Amino acid sequence: MKYLLAICSFLLLGTGLHSQSKRMMLRTATETGIRFSNDINETENLNVLAYEYLYNGGGVAIGDINGDNLPDIYLTANMRPNKLFLNLGGMKFKDITAEAGPGLAGRADGWKTGAAMADVNGDGWLDIYLCYSGKVDAAKRRNQLFINNGNGTFTEKAAAYGLDDKSYSTQAAFFDADNDGDLDMFLLNHNVKKIDNLELARYKYDVDSLAGNKLYRNDGGHFTDITAEAGIRQSPLSFGLGLAICDINQDGWPDIYVSNDYNEQDYCYLNQGNGTFKDVAKECFRYQSQFSMGVDIADFNNDARPDVITLDMLPEDNRRQKLLQLQENYESFQLMVDQGLHRQYMRNMLHLNNGNGTFSEIGQLAGVARTDWSWAPLFADFNNDGYKDLFVSNGYLRDYTNKDFLRYWGDYKVKKAIDREPVQLMDLVKAMPVTRYANYVFENGQDLHFLNRQAEWGIDQPSLSNGAAFADLDNDGDLDLVVNNINQEAFVYENQTRQLQPERHFLQVQLKQTNKNTRAIGARVYVYTGGEVQYQEVVACRGYLSSLPAVLHFGLGASSQTDSVVVYWPAGKKERYTGLPADQLLTLTPQQGDIESSDKAVSQSVVFEEIKPLIDVDQHAAGINDFKRQLLMQFMYSSVGTVLAAGDVDADGLTDLLVGGDAATPARIYRQEPGGTFKPIPGAAWQTGDTATLAAALLTDLNADGKIDLYLAYGGYGLWEAGTTALQDQLWLGDGKGGFVRAELPAVNASAKSCVRAADVDGDGDMDLFIGGRIIPGRYPETPFSYLLINNGNKGFSIQPGPFEKTGMVTDARFTDVNKDGRPDLLICGEMMPVKIFINTTAGFVDQTSRYFEEGNSGFWNTIEVADVDGDGQPDIVAGNLGLNTPLHASIEQPVELYYADFDENGSVDPFLTFYVQGVSYPFVSRDELNDQIYSMRKRFVSYRDYSTAQLKDIFTPAELATAQKYTATELRTVVFLNKGDRFVKQALPVEAQFSVVNRILVQDADGDGKTDLLLLGNRSDNRLKLGSIDASYGCLLKGDGKGRFKYVSPVESGLQIRGDVKTAVPLSVGAKRLLVIGRAEGALLFFKY
Repeated sequence: MKYLLAICSFLLLGTGLHSQSKRMMLRTATETGIRFSNDINETENLNVLAYEYLYNGGGVAIGDINGDNLPDIYLTANMRPNKLFLNLGGMKFKDITAEAGPGLAGRADGWKTGAAMADVNGDGWLDIYLCYSGKVDAAKRRNQLFINNGNGTFTEKAAAYGLDDKSYSTQAAFFDADNDGDLDMFLLNHNVKKIDNLELARYKYDVDSLAGNKLYRNDGGHFTDITAEAGIRQSPLSFGLGLAICDINQDGWPDIYVSNDYNEQDYCYLNQGNGTFKDVAKECFRYQSQFSMGVDIADFNNDARPDVITLDMLPEDNRRQKLLQLQENYESFQLMVDQGLHRQYMRNMLHLNNGNGTFSEIGQLAGVARTDWSWAPLFADFNNDGYKDLFVSNGYLRDYTNKDFLRYWGDYKVKKAIDREPVQLMDLVKAMPVTRYANYVFENGQDLHFLNRQAEWGIDQPSLSNGAAFADLDNDGDLDLVVNNINQEAFVYENQTRQLQPERHFLQVQLKQTNKNTRAIGARVYVYTGGEVQYQEVVACRGYLSSLPAVLHFGLGASSQTDSVVVYWPAGKKERYTGLPADQLLTLTPQQGDIESSDKAVSQSVVFEEIKPLIDVDQHAAGINDFKRQLLMQFMYSSVGTVLAAGDVDADGLTDLLVGGDAATPARIYRQEPGGTFKPIPGAAWQTGDTATLAAALLTDLNADGKIDLYLAYGGYGLWEAGTTALQDQLWLGDGKGGFVRAELPAVNASAKSCVRAADVDGDGDMDLFIGGRIIPGRYPETPFSYLLINNGNKGFSIQPGPFEKTGMVTDARFTDVNKDGRPDLLICGEMMPVKIFINTTAGFVDQTSRYFEEGNSGFWNTIEVADVDGDGQPDIVAGNLGLNTPLHASIEQPVELYYADFDENGSVDPFLTFYVQGVSYPFVSRDELNDQIYSMRKRFVSYRDYSTAQLKDIFTPAELATAQKYTATELRTVVFLNKGDRFVKQALPVEAQFSVVNRILVQDADGDGKTDLLLLGNRSDNRLKLGSIDASYGCLLKGDGKGRFKYVSPVESGLQIRGDVKTAVPLSVGAKRLLVIGRAEGALLFFKY
């Protein structure tokens, strides 16, 4: 058979497999001898309505219990006996539970959860630790420790070791927390009681010894509870489901990540090296999964830094999303944040390690954000190509959050109360739908993207899966997989990669020590081949309820040997092994390799260095919920943030700075002093409570008198109405000494503005103005007015009609001479519109977008800059967009569309966003939101099921849709448009530029190499909860090669660590220093020198 499969491998093309081959072959219980099913027997007293964690499933622990180099398997069942299977070789196993010790089956009256294999007593043999939970007596919850006797039997000794904990336990991890050479234990626990959202603040800092997590120190064979002194929180809000141990900051000390269900944030405990831990979750992660399940930590992009993935419950398909996704409540969300909880959203989170203590969450960009009710994430190289793939187990016995069921539940209880009859819980349980769906496996695309390979790789069987673990069960050089299922036989997948693709090599590394940490738990291993590096850490607790062997598997692709293997042993010693051949299990002990000195911290120069702010201005949050005014908007528009404008207002040769915001942060000009300090110009504050939010400002000489003038454009959203005086812009003429006198402007208050740009469009020697209209408050997305103001000298400005008056929801504009005729042309970008070009002709401006651009460039553009980035002497365009890290994906074939009309004829605008899910366009709005917006829809869609497959054509009649107007977006990437003379050619910027919204672009030679670089700044957090915060950027520096190509510069090298939503930035010269000033939606000004 293997010979036949080897022949088939010649038919492979690239990374694909023969159409009849499956990488992962599901073996039957008859073939393997593994007969095991985690059967759940529901009763009136024991069901999911009585115990919410009833369907959380059992775990898998894999390890070599008898020293024959064959991984053995221990499976846990909640209600039935656990089983231990001895590996006989050749994917054959034998149930040895009874002969190895009857206690291994677990207590018959206990609720068993996670299992861990570890050499707890340091005698060289793997022991087994079993966790218990459930709403049962404390005696039935005491965890068990089965000590390996070295002769195929185990003896239960939890009490003797001090580990018979009676908490509501999920899982345990054994690791050397204090680097003293033996294994300590972290115990992950959870509460079994619901806590109301209004009581979160009350309970947050309480102590609950049964629900809170615990840390036990190994004191030479007996374990001591050091939870409190170590700084581990024991909050009753803890609903711990996932546990991972990893040296996250790579300082030689193991850290702890805990994923929590419900409202409590996940914990990221950094080991302080002195016996204590510090939770740095908020500092490291911008947001987290809301209902965090399992967690895994591994380096998936081969940059030698550990990344983090947590799982949640968001389905992939539209139908289940509409049926199961909970109704969002922005104010409740904000209340929890105000009470000290972290921002959380219901989806899987993939946190990319930036190397500077921060992580960028890119799960949606990577394609792994939606895998339904998921449990175990496992990073592993299943195809031996040198990059870690991702397995995700999922399934929940009944659709507990089905909204039709929840409505039925409420009606049922009311009816029973009226009829004075007892509630029969099993009647309710049986009313819940049962859905089985396939687990997920993703191939690593090696570009921060993952590709769904469920069907191609053979992991497409419908199931209810929970714990999972991988190992090379048959020692053939690829990773096999074991999955624990509810009410179904456990899955055992045999990996066929070595038979199908023998040209792909591997190396397995096993470390051994002579101290009590016999398997070198916590060691870090780096494998170098062909200029690439792979990094793994020896840890056992991975995924969910499960543990793995302490054997590291590295796929090597086409490399038949390694350049070198570097091991950082737990004690801190570093050793290098060179020229090791591939395709072997390599067992290493200390002092076998070349001993190298430990790495010393090296001070690395960076491009940008943050300095103390030279101006003390703190922008406050808008504090307005725009969704209360227009329910169906996807973004808020009140939070304009800090506005900056630079200019020499007093003609002293030093650049001054205007800083402004809303009425709480009135615009002021700060004069630059000769010593490099800034002082506000006395009395120069233009905003009062009668004005809207300052949206843009311009400091330039408008009337050609050699003195800097000031234009203030007003916008925002809030409670403003179109035409109000609060939205009227202001013009101030400068006296050249820092003083200003207000001048008249025509009425430009029909919309909230976004930008103001100046150029001499009519060639008369003075500056004319383009004013971009962003939004009509309360009427989104009706097209706002934009204005061209012609400067008539002493007669002031007048509005000149033009083709861009109603061109779209404008966000930015630039004047540049596109066709080199000596006249400034106008570039405009905006929300759900293309970048447009208006050519300045003798007859006025003419829209020539279609001449210069190909179709398919409509996007959520926020900013544009013009510069010659490829050195050909022609102006190119750099445009900042929404990015690819959202649920929205767009193309010409599958656009994002926004339909709007007054569908119910009540005088308001009804905007409906549609986007494609699995090839079909669906409305983004939920049934509840639809009903709240248009009351009559309650009759059209009586149930959530009715609505779950509805497209826009099912919601509205053809006649109703005929009244609607439509915006379209087909491009969401931030790009550069290269000028080829007669046209612009689109070129996407690197994937890191797509992590987040880009609001501001600076085009400069940032690193002094003579070539143009790009600095992208942005983020947007004031979004619908279903969109979530789009803020994975800490500032993105792209190094240019002078030919129009750009390479991402990591934050470690760039020095950028900018938090929050950047709204504006200006370069500024202060003395001999180049500074960058950054304004955000909220927070102080940031200053960087470069």
